Amino acid sequence: MALALSLGQRGQGTCWPNPAVGCVVVHDGRIVGRGWTQPGGRPHAETEALRQAGEAARGATAYVSLEPCSHHGKTPPCAEALIAAGVSRVVSAIEDSDPRVAGQGFAMLRDAGIEVTTGVLADQAARDHAGFFLKTEQGRPFVTLKLASSFDGRIATSSGHSQWITGSKARRVVHAMRARHDAVMVGAGTARADDPSLNVRDLGIDNQPVRVVVSRHLDIPLIGQLARTAAQIPLWLCHGPSPDPERARAWEGLGATLIPCALNDHQIDATDLLQQLGQAGLTRVFCEGGSALAASLLAEDLVDELVGFSAGLTIGAEGLSAIGSLGLETLNSAPRFELLEARAVGPDVLHRWTRSFR
Repeated sequence: MALALSLGQRGQGTCWPNPAVGCVVVHDGRIVGRGWTQPGGRPHAETEALRQAGEAARGATAYVSLEPCSHHGKTPPCAEALIAAGVSRVVSAIEDSDPRVAGQGFAMLRDAGIEVTTGVLADQAARDHAGFFLKTEQGRPFVTLKLASSFDGRIATSSGHSQWITGSKARRVVHAMRARHDAVMVGAGTARADDPSLNVRDLGIDNQPVRVVVSRHLDIPLIGQLARTAAQIPLWLCHGPSPDPERARAWEGLGATLIPCALNDHQIDATDLLQQLGQAGLTRVFCEGGSALAASLLAEDLVDELVGFSAGLTIGAEGLSAIGSLGLETLNSAPRFELLEARAVGPDVLHRWTRSFR
């Protein structure tokens, strides 16, 4: 099952809106088939593993990181494929929360006389599939908030200079993290100040995450990295209900997708923003700030994982804070997370924090 989970992780960032599933087929103690959800969501993991196993799947055990689907979509149910292949046992990490499945895949297998075991490494599976579950159950994607800051929590000097606070090894790790998310998201201020590409570089991968920029007025430069690449790499602009019509037409002409969002206190409503992204199919979003967007997500309890890169330099109180105002009066009101890991990355420190799932 640990192998099935690791295989499933290979599909993260490439198979949305489908879950990133892994499957291992074992016959007489030997692995005869492996598979994971392919780019675009098809073929499914079980189909890939059974194709590799061939006739060796008959009488074998299939280890699957999520309950096999039981409904007809663009492809037949994976539960049917497992039955047709003649497997004798299916071991699954966790039940699917999609109401079209939700235990029905297990029931279909049991009705066919296949032994079913569930709950193996369920906690890890819940983390791996958290984005898919959140989209299914709450209509929003999983949100990772990444902040690279000085030792005293600043992301830029008073003049706005921010490149580079952390070193090249940390930046390479960030690109690997981007690759495992469906989208990379920033606020308009970051887009204006940094002229970012928001793509994955130097890792030898073809698939690129969607670039999402949150800009109420679409007041981001029509010249720059995002504008120049809008026709090649998906660019979604999340804006308020009344954007400047000329800028809207210009961005659409460049190839960007415009997504209207509701406002809350004259700013893009963070909850509606994520609902819109969930409706568009995203399951995992990697938010890289800036401080106002980070604060709005934290204030609405919409951050599922924090990733921090802390550098060994100090900028001082006049620098730009990593997180904008939250309006807290007591520590009891502060959002808290549990430490997942902390390690050195070159001269910097990576620390990851999470909240519990399921």
